[in-house]
Amino acid sequence: MAKIDVAPGVYSGASADGEGTDSVASWGQGRSPAAGGLESGRSLEAVASGGTSEPGCRSRSAKPRRVHSPWQLSAAAKLELDVKTGSAGPAAAAQRLRQPETPAESSRQSGRARSVLRWFSTAVLYAAFLGLGLSVGILGPTFQDLAENVNRNISSLSLIFVGRAAGFLGGSMIGGVLFDHVDQFFLLGVSTVATAAGLYLVPFCKTAALLIITMSVFGASVGVVDTGANVLILALWGDKGAPHMQALHFGFALGAFLAPLLAKLAWGTTASAQNHTESDFDPLMLNRSSKASSDSVFAVPEDMNLLWAYASIGTYVLAISVFMFGLFCKKHSRQEKSAASAQGARRAKYHRALLCLLFLFFFFYVGAEVTYGSFVFSFATTHVGMEESEAAGLNSIFWGTFAACRGLAIIFATFLQPGTMIVLSNIGSLASSFFLVLFDKNPLCLWIATSVYGASMATTFPSGVSWIEQYTTLTGKSTAFFVIGAALGDMAIPAVIGILQGYYPDLPVVLYTCLGSAIFTAVLFPVMYKLATLPLQRQHKGKRIREDQTALPTSSRL
Repeated sequence: MAKIDVAPGVYSGASADGEGTDSVASWGQGRSPAAGGLESGRSLEAVASGGTSEPGCRSRSAKPRRVHSPWQLSAAAKLELDVKTGSAGPAAAAQRLRQPETPAESSRQSGRARSVLRWFSTAVLYAAFLGLGLSVGILGPTFQDLAENVNRNISSLSLIFVGRAAGFLGGSMIGGVLFDHVDQFFLLGVSTVATAAGLYLVPFCKTAALLIITMSVFGASVGVVDTGANVLILALWGDKGAPHMQALHFGFALGAFLAPLLAKLAWGTTASAQNHTESDFDPLMLNRSSKASSDSVFAVPEDMNLLWAYASIGTYVLAISVFMFGLFCKKHSRQEKSAASAQGARRAKYHRALLCLLFLFFFFYVGAEVTYGSFVFSFATTHVGMEESEAAGLNSIFWGTFAACRGLAIIFATFLQPGTMIVLSNIGSLASSFFLVLFDKNPLCLWIATSVYGASMATTFPSGVSWIEQYTTLTGKSTAFFVIGAALGDMAIPAVIGILQGYYPDLPVVLYTCLGSAIFTAVLFPVMYKLATLPLQRQHKGKRIREDQTALPTSSRL
């Protein structure tokens, strides 16, 4: 077959046996043959037979030559041309059809796969934090049942909170170090398995010592999951992680809110001991050593509802671990870590000072949050004179608004900066705690201010993590550092307030603590902000001076 020239600028050449080289190029004004589909009156049959459908085409007997053009035929057009000219069989045509059209399209497909995997990983982390909230929140409603299960009263069993907190501190420190050296999803999978095992074992413990040890191991695994999930959300989303950080901590609040409902409504365990002091119960009724064998260390509990409450949450957490190990097999965490390293890590000039200030910030914030949530029931009954049902409702509205605003913060974080959300939270907590102190005897003010206080405290922690990530990259160790600060505030401030409330029963020590913490965090955050942005402001100022000098003539600069 002779080589033909299809004007303007379309050439096709083939050998006699049909295995020659095809090259089609369009010299039109910015129009691709793939888009135009050879629609300028020239049929594929005419091109193949050597004729043309309009004048201006001439035959050439020269050797085939390839014409390079920025426009190339699509795979579908090439396939049609090959089939009609007989230069490719069905097998070759099918093989060409299976090939990707362009490298850009292949890149888009791989990008979509990475996006799906990233969203799936994020959803697994959300589910893990929901299980974390259920695991932590189930202890309060079942505290009295656990005391009866080990034949102790509440005062002698209060060490389980200390054991859990100590384990949480240890787990946060160990997890912070390991997350910088071990695959993150593998470590989270092992930690969720340990959390599920602790939940399964708690109802079977028949001695206080064994229960405290189990709670310590459980707290350590929870600390690893807490630290690792925060690190991974930032690694997955980077600067776009603020809404996802809010969603992650909303899952924890939702789990803590659902845990009492699961314990009391779904499985129907006995009356809750949450928000009650030792004086609310008769120690003689709780200490039932005569009804149980003292030599039993590990046995099935008498209250099967207690067993099912912990077993159901443990099964949910165990299911999450399966997905964690599945993500580990995909080696997703290494890919994300390498991608983040390729983008470059940020490190503020005062990196360590910022972490220390954030440590103090979270220490007082979390301490005030846990203190008010733990003592508002007893404060309302003893100081204000509310009925127990009203005080329970007051406690529920605090945690209810807390969880609801964490859910709404997912939307707010899409258009508000983390620093703006922290400022709004500080203003709300400062105003509400101030009104609580002023009108501490007014039930109506107590209801309104408690709702505002719970809503104001909801977004501070996730917003603080997202805010610090804007100025310095967080590693496992740095994240563990301020998580430890939050855990110490959870331990120390409620313990101190409990002692002070016993010495000064007529004073609203709880409200004074909340107001003092609100003042401290409101003053501390502007200092943190100035410390984080001061080097950036100097750099921008120096850059503007250099640009101005470059724009001026040489004589003016002199």
